[in-house]
Amino acid sequence: MVCDHTRFIFLPYYRKYVPLPRRKKIIVSDIKLHILAIAAHPDDVELGCAGTIINHVRKGQAVGILDLTEGELGTRGTVATRYEEAANAAKVMGVAVRENAQMADGFFKNDEAHQRKLITYLRRWQPEIVLANALEDRHPDHGRGGRLIADACFLAGLSKIETTYNGLPQKAWRPKRVFHMIQDRLLTPTFLVDITHSFATKMDAIKCYATQFYNPSSAEPATYISSSRFLDEVASRDTLMGKRIGTQYAEGFICENFTGISNLDALILPTMA
Repeated sequence: MVCDHTRFIFLPYYRKYVPLPRRKKIIVSDIKLHILAIAAHPDDVELGCAGTIINHVRKGQAVGILDLTEGELGTRGTVATRYEEAANAAKVMGVAVRENAQMADGFFKNDEAHQRKLITYLRRWQPEIVLANALEDRHPDHGRGGRLIADACFLAGLSKIETTYNGLPQKAWRPKRVFHMIQDRLLTPTFLVDITHSFATKMDAIKCYATQFYNPSSAEPATYISSSRFLDEVASRDTLMGKRIGTQYAEGFICENFTGISNLDALILPTMA
């Protein structure tokens, strides 16, 4: 008897071959990312970690962005303008993909439903590194988003949590590290990334959000981030971070795990100590 042993198994008790259950086809990833930046609102990523993203895009690595909400509660602009601005900023940064999870701005929760939704994206793109919202910040969405992202990253690695994409089961995947950006509150970073050569492009990406930031001709209400000082304060923060490692500009990140380097020559040493 000719038997395809990949599809049948021999049961001695019954002295016959019986078919095995067919293995489920597993969706791996429609695009494999090295880094995925996830944040609550369109423009969070640009303000907090665009320089780091641009650094890695320039290295030829695949980087993506997932905005959790459409920013629909923002005082200025509309959902339509936020999508347009986010797309323009993505082009400036050169990212491979940018999508929106369409969670409720201001009201999304760190619960099973939202975790499962985020797990689907993580398994779809399989990032090695995730950049996330700060774990505490002025805007409550940032801290809640940071915790949601960190929890979903861990849960995405549990194979007994079943998710599907395009109607097919997904393979479990856990990012190797989650790094939380520093946003409005000047928190103490775990490490700093030199963005001296990407800072100008970062500011170009931020300025794509024309409805959100300072515009003297705008008739919309003034907000915390639309003041003439706000973008100068972003630059000042990055300057301060850079000063701490002897560079012109830097972005800070917080990691709940230890981070390691292969040797001391991987460190950025200041020109003058």
